[in-house]
Amino acid sequence: MSVAPRLRIVAARGYERAVAFRFPFRFGVAEVSRTAQAFISVEIETIEGHHATGWAAEMMMPKWFDKNPDLTPDDTIDQLRRSLHIAMELAANAEPDTPFGLSASIEPEQHRRCAAENIGGLAASFGLALVDRAVIDALGKLMDRPASALVQSNALGIDARTAPDLSGFDLDGFFASLTVAPTIAVRHTVGLGDALCANSVANRLNDGLPESLEEVIAAYGHTWFKLKLAGDPEADCARMLAIAAVLDRMVPDYKLTLDGNEQYANELHVLELLELLKAEPRLKRFMSRVIFIEQPIARAQALSAPVNQLARALPVEIDESDADISAFATAKRLGYTGISSKSCKGFYRALLNAARVAKWNAETDGAPFFMSAEDLTTQAGLGIQQDLILASLIGATHIERNGHHFVDGMAGAPDSEQSAYLTAHGDLYEERLGRARLKIEKGFVSLGTIADAKGLGASVLPDTGAMTPLQ
Repeated sequence: MSVAPRLRIVAARGYERAVAFRFPFRFGVAEVSRTAQAFISVEIETIEGHHATGWAAEMMMPKWFDKNPDLTPDDTIDQLRRSLHIAMELAANAEPDTPFGLSASIEPEQHRRCAAENIGGLAASFGLALVDRAVIDALGKLMDRPASALVQSNALGIDARTAPDLSGFDLDGFFASLTVAPTIAVRHTVGLGDALCANSVANRLNDGLPESLEEVIAAYGHTWFKLKLAGDPEADCARMLAIAAVLDRMVPDYKLTLDGNEQYANELHVLELLELLKAEPRLKRFMSRVIFIEQPIARAQALSAPVNQLARALPVEIDESDADISAFATAKRLGYTGISSKSCKGFYRALLNAARVAKWNAETDGAPFFMSAEDLTTQAGLGIQQDLILASLIGATHIERNGHHFVDGMAGAPDSEQSAYLTAHGDLYEERLGRARLKIEKGFVSLGTIADAKGLGASVLPDTGAMTPLQ
């Protein structure tokens, strides 16, 4: 273990870049065709007087952080902007501390101030998550070390102050064991409105990219899939039958996860779906490949009642209910065995939840607890690279990815920025159809150059000339 440096935030700046989708992405109650990606830069100064600047980026995905039907998509994006402004202000006024200490010191006030403006826990986490990642990136650049080395030596100063249930657990030893793998499998998202067969694509784009599930499999060689559910057992069963017909025909050895996106009312409602799926003989192979189900119950009810019967039928994890660091421990008491990792919820939160998984599995027969790596239409470039590093560090061997499918490569980045990514991270990207794009080969992406990058996952600085100030 190295001594974590003490530092302060000298300056924090926010930017955004418009993102247009190739076609709408339907999940839960939302249908998204455009949004913006947030970027922030943070300048740090150590108590010895050394300076460095770090970056972070994340999609401001509407109607996921807050699904209140009274809010418009633009309302929910504005919540994320406000969360970022609050986090940057708090960070700039914080007393010097370790990177984790800085985050822990402002987290309660971040949530309090957001709550005072009717911004929920997930959206409140968004702003601090980006500040944290920018600080980690800056420290890595200052120390000339990749993020994995910062974690392994705990140069970030992570301790159990925000997760007292981990008191006594050897966090330093756990972090020392974490590594970034050479590759990770891509789990393809099948949205509620996605075409399954080539002949079922209405209003074909003809942009040279796959538009149906059949074409996606042929182009990228996926064997992992994530299937969105709509909250209607009979309709969902019919949709799974249609998807299974494609997978059974095209993919010899597939694996998949189900995502309820909070569309089911309660445990009994989800069990009704599982009974239909398991009773359907044409889904026998399909059901044998389901690994877990993600947040089927709306967050307002998800942590208010046990789900032990559901968990016995199929491992179940929380996603949208992960509003703060205490959520996983609460969910565990109710029968949930898993939790998702998303960079937008917090780098430190994911690492501490991974430590919980290790601790709880060591104490429990069968090691039932798990983390998964999920997506929020993460974009090629800085955002996806930071998320991939985090996913591999927590031990994920597959990760949901859909940003490359719903968005036309690095469409919002200037040619010079795209060229820089192709040069610095040519194992992760390829130039095709006039843009830099994620390079998926036989269902996998490479993590080699991003694992070696000094800082948090990227050797390329975003071009602020192709952005506007954060609103």
